[in-house]
This record gives sequence, C-alpha cells and structure tokens, in this order.
Amino acid sequence: MDDDILKRFGLTIKRLRERKGISQEKLGEISDLHRTYIGMIERAERNITLKNIEKLAKALGTDISKVFEELESTNSNKQ
Repeated sequence: MDDDILKRFGLTIKRLRERKGISQEKLGEISDLHRTYIGMIERAERNITLKNIEKLAKALGTDISKVFEELESTNSNKQ
C-alpha cells in the first residue's frame, strides 16, 4: 500500500512527460534533475521531495496542483 502512491505518482509524471513529447533526458535537463532520477521516479523507486515535484511541474509546463489533480483523476478512474 505504501508504494501505491509512488507508483501512481510515477505513472502520472510519465504520462505528463509523454504527452509533452519529451524524453526522460530532456525532462531532466529542463527540470535540473538527473535523467536517471527521472526514471527512478517513474518506476516508483524514489520518494520525491516537494521541491523536486515543483521542479518537475514547472518543467512540464504546469503546477503542482495540476500534477496532483491528474494523479487523483487516475486514481478515481480505477475505482
């Protein structure tokens, strides 16, 4: 259960990144995070900080609230 939020968050970031049409490497460049860290987030291997969530949101052209709205809408669709 603890990993569920990490998995859902990682899938949300991956989905937003793919919608934007950019690679993990490009997202890493834009967000000033390492590309391997992006991959680890997407695979739910890292518990990301709020600072890095904000960096990712900005790099994806959105804000934190929209990232979490996307995450919650995905969760709602599963139920």
